[in-house]
Amino acid sequence: MISRSIASFLTSLEEVNTITPRASLPTYALISVHGDPTADIGKEGAGGQNIYVRQLGLGLAQQGARVDIFTRRESPDQAEIVELAPGCRTIRLTAGPAQFIPRTELFEYLPDFVAAWLDFQQRSGRRYNLVHTNYWLSGWVGLQLKFRLGLPLVHTYHSIGAVKYQNLSDPPAIAAVRHGVEWACLEQADRIIATSPQEEADMRRLLSRHGRVQVIPCGIDTQHFSAVTRYEARQQLGLDPQRSLLLYAGRFDERKGIETLVRACAQLSDPYQLYLVGGARPGGQDNQEQERIRALVTELGLADVTTFTGRIDQAQLPPYYAAADICIVPSYYEPFGLVAIEAMAAGTPVIASAVGGLNYTVIPHKTGCLVPPRDVSALAQAITRLLQNPEHRLAYGTAAQQWVKANFSCDGVARQVLHLYQTLTLKESLKTARIGQGLSAELAAQLQALIESKGIKPTGSQALDQWLQTLGRKAPSTVVPAQRLAS
Repeated sequence: MISRSIASFLTSLEEVNTITPRASLPTYALISVHGDPTADIGKEGAGGQNIYVRQLGLGLAQQGARVDIFTRRESPDQAEIVELAPGCRTIRLTAGPAQFIPRTELFEYLPDFVAAWLDFQQRSGRRYNLVHTNYWLSGWVGLQLKFRLGLPLVHTYHSIGAVKYQNLSDPPAIAAVRHGVEWACLEQADRIIATSPQEEADMRRLLSRHGRVQVIPCGIDTQHFSAVTRYEARQQLGLDPQRSLLLYAGRFDERKGIETLVRACAQLSDPYQLYLVGGARPGGQDNQEQERIRALVTELGLADVTTFTGRIDQAQLPPYYAAADICIVPSYYEPFGLVAIEAMAAGTPVIASAVGGLNYTVIPHKTGCLVPPRDVSALAQAITRLLQNPEHRLAYGTAAQQWVKANFSCDGVARQVLHLYQTLTLKESLKTARIGQGLSAELAAQLQALIESKGIKPTGSQALDQWLQTLGRKAPSTVVPAQRLAS
């Protein structure tokens, strides 16, 4: 139980903290080496991770933190610093040639990224309280910073190599390196954020039984995706209000299962229109996959009912989701499934592969349907059942929208992540203060209990962290007030 003197002291710290300038706010470094939060979503190398770090950074800034999102410069014309919102910036570091490089070829440039990060920190004078890395490449960077600077490290995998490559007879050479880094992240990071229970289970089964994992899902701007009705969306897009519309949204990548979807559509007897929403980089692997799918569409006689929209900006996606009768996510592997929750936020039911995080985000027979991956017949049957049952589509869509608003809002997710950050940084500050002999064992125990609780407000957490850091820097003879506070 927290003593009244501790509670009173914390209140006084909060009152002081209300006038603290922004420059002294907690500052967090999000690292996403290959996932620039300002990138055009849908092109090669830009997808759910880019959206995740952007939304998280913006959400944390709205909660009162300062956030710098570090990524790699892909063009000489890109600015080093881009302000996304007050308190949230993108920082582009030079690591290797300033051009697009597939993530499978980026590992050799990671030492340059670490050096550039350290140089930026020195030039800017910013003190970061914690590092949060995204994907295994960034995880390698985070481990170097943790051991060089002693910073708490949080890591989000976004995908796990051991799952991605488990069905390949000849995985790429980088797979072994990736597995080693992912194992080290789980073993040595201060906390792992799994975006679904399935991802946590995959980590424990394929990487390590050690390490601390916390499940916090991805978040989206639910208001953005629910802002338009089906009728309004079809008017905006010039679509027949009576025609059944099937939607795929995402990158052109073989693992996304677009071929399975197209072959399933070839088995449908009901009239429909298929929209494939996503762009491709000229000459890139996604462009090759797009052309392969185009050829398949022609071969199966579906050209008249299939529309390749090209890349659609994230801001323009809601009408596509809202206009669709069904959104289909036929991936062969999907750690979370951001497209699924975006579609459900728009009130559109989802048919998805029963893989990875989709087992968590899509609730069978409530918000949509799950089918085995790569099973063309099962997917075709699921589509047919929903197309022929408008009552189920309406019920699923309504439940889906409620499910997403209650569990996957970016504000709610940001609050969970911020509480995790504060817990880790406070623990580090408390440890430093105890080493400096500024705290009695009794007071340290009470503060530890307070940190572990969820009752501490962000302002109180920030003020307490600053106070503990001050104690850790002082000599024992100068911290008598802290000793008295424990009595």
